[in-house]
Amino acid sequence: ACLPGQFKSTVGDQQCLPCPANSHSAYTGSAECQCRTGYYRAESDPPHTPCTTPPSAPRSVVSHINDTSVALEWSEPLDRGGRSDLVYEVLCRRCGAAGGSCSPCEESVSYRPAQRGLPGRRVVVWGLAPFTTYSFEIRALNAVSPRSPTPPPSETVNITTNRDARTVPLPVSDIKDKEVTDSSLTLSWPSPAQPHYSILDEKGERDSVQFVKSSTNSVVLGELKRGTVYVVQVRARTMAGYGSYSPLVSFRTQPNGKSLLAGEGLGGVRVSEGKSVRDKWGKIDFHIPRKHGGGKDPELSDKHGHYLIGQGTKVYIDPFTYEDPNEAVREFAKEIDVSCVKIEEVIGAGEFGEVCRGRLKVPGRKENYVAIKTLKGGYTDKQRRDFLSEASIMGQFEHPNIIRLEGVITASCPVMILTEYMENGALDSFLRLNDGQFTPIQLVGMLRGIASGMKYLSEMSYVHRDLAARNILVNSNLVCKVSDFGLSRFLEENSSDPTYTSSLGGKIPIRWTAPEAIAFRKFTSASDAWSYGIVMWEVMSFGERPYWDMSNQDVINAIEQDYRLPPPPDCPTALHQLMLDCWQKERSARPRFTNIVSALDKLIRNPASLKIIARDPAGPSHPLLDQRSPSLSACGTVGEWLRAIKMGRYEDSFVQAGFTSFELVAQISTEDLLRVGVTLAGHQKKILSSIQSLRMQGKGPQPPRF
Repeated sequence: ACLPGQFKSTVGDQQCLPCPANSHSAYTGSAECQCRTGYYRAESDPPHTPCTTPPSAPRSVVSHINDTSVALEWSEPLDRGGRSDLVYEVLCRRCGAAGGSCSPCEESVSYRPAQRGLPGRRVVVWGLAPFTTYSFEIRALNAVSPRSPTPPPSETVNITTNRDARTVPLPVSDIKDKEVTDSSLTLSWPSPAQPHYSILDEKGERDSVQFVKSSTNSVVLGELKRGTVYVVQVRARTMAGYGSYSPLVSFRTQPNGKSLLAGEGLGGVRVSEGKSVRDKWGKIDFHIPRKHGGGKDPELSDKHGHYLIGQGTKVYIDPFTYEDPNEAVREFAKEIDVSCVKIEEVIGAGEFGEVCRGRLKVPGRKENYVAIKTLKGGYTDKQRRDFLSEASIMGQFEHPNIIRLEGVITASCPVMILTEYMENGALDSFLRLNDGQFTPIQLVGMLRGIASGMKYLSEMSYVHRDLAARNILVNSNLVCKVSDFGLSRFLEENSSDPTYTSSLGGKIPIRWTAPEAIAFRKFTSASDAWSYGIVMWEVMSFGERPYWDMSNQDVINAIEQDYRLPPPPDCPTALHQLMLDCWQKERSARPRFTNIVSALDKLIRNPASLKIIARDPAGPSHPLLDQRSPSLSACGTVGEWLRAIKMGRYEDSFVQAGFTSFELVAQISTEDLLRVGVTLAGHQKKILSSIQSLRMQGKGPQPPRF
């Protein structure tokens, strides 16, 4: 009879076997070892197999909405439960109006390739209702999931259909004046047919436009000049975006101090003569009108000399131009009462103090997580001004791919800047942690978001100067947002080639910076485009350091000799070509961010183009760039080898599993890697690829001598 801790499944004189992993036998003569609590065997598993667990939840669900269908993609669980029979299922729920309950989707909803038993990590859901919110739950399952008493772990994503450009509102028409005085205009218009709209009105002065927002179909424009002609356009916005502008309509304030109400004879008219508009609001929130193709429009008046308001583009205002820096903070950042903020934990360190995660509960709004930058005590006036300048910059931006400012706390100590909380942190470290876990289309989606944010900034005549993956933050839905505006500055618009010249001696991130910015301290949106190309390389290499361990001077020399980074492993050809376009020596030859967004959109619409992989059979373009494979001949131990291929995190696990020599390592299998704890597919691929190199060098299972 077998002793406790052993088993024998059949009667006879066979040897007793030790209990498999995660099982035990407490009695003599056991025919099978029982699974420990929380571990299970499937019905088809023989007694000698280890006990396993259900997988953890799928991760990083990404949705792509197209009218009444949605494509869902996700990453595999961190823990497969020790099994290879992983599948997924998708549960759909239709939700009512804001805060309403959700119920299972109708039978008319279809799933391709299937709703359950999905071996892959992508499904397209068809037949959804328009303008409706849905909740999708993605579950990970394996053969022992039915034996667990708890529901399968899952990841949920909420979407609303018809949030694309085809559902933007119709143009507003028939703008009327309700009341006209010598200093104000009260205007109204019929509401567009679409729900959830908010209206954007405009008024302005020569060479500028100002936005005025309204949540109703009327607005009062105050502080106007007496007897002056103003030309107004209106556009509506739904959740899908902005509609087209209404036709231009002219209104004239009263010249004599009287007031006219609607119906008293003054309507929206085109006046043949009028004074040029000059208001007294200064430059805050003005918008520079631009032509459709970009570039400043020098003449913004009609044949009568009237100022015409076009589709304006907001211009960034440099907070350092204010005589009183506190005025810029008041203009662009909302002051928050310290009692509304609860700091929970320190998550990092910034230039001026700690960075924390906390909760913000403003009266009338739902509590939400925020990131909190604090200004450490003992600061100088200059340090306080520099610290708050980032809030003055961020407060001017409103875009889904730009980090959102929640507000500042300046009335108490410590001084704080509050931004939205990004669960996955910095993009470079997030990619390194998830090496190989995202598909090319997911990576292109991330790049598209970054490019969209940079397009918005460039259209505001704003240069970032420090665009890098470390300064891109990622939320739980894999949305990437541009952050860290400490190095950026205002681009002057007084020439056809706006530049910013930094002060001599200023720190420049060499590996990400265009050559003309390094040599002449000239920063433009074109130098940001160069940096964006480096970000593309970082993303496609899953957070690899650009130019590896080359010195800054070696990088400068290599770039000067026209050498460029080679394509990362498995990088689509089209993406590496776009990188090379961004790295053109002549900055005028580099694509604008508008072109970059369009190029990425084409790739997303044609996923097959991402299957054409960049090859570099001739090797790198410069000896200094031959860093893609570490020199294995310099490795004397298994630990040194793992560190050389940047897998040093598994050194202790290899030792504990007994893989202490290259002879043993050269024979390792995928199952062995799982036993060691290497569960990430990208890490397995990198280790096995290096092991294959060892075998080839040794011409057989025997590894080379080191």
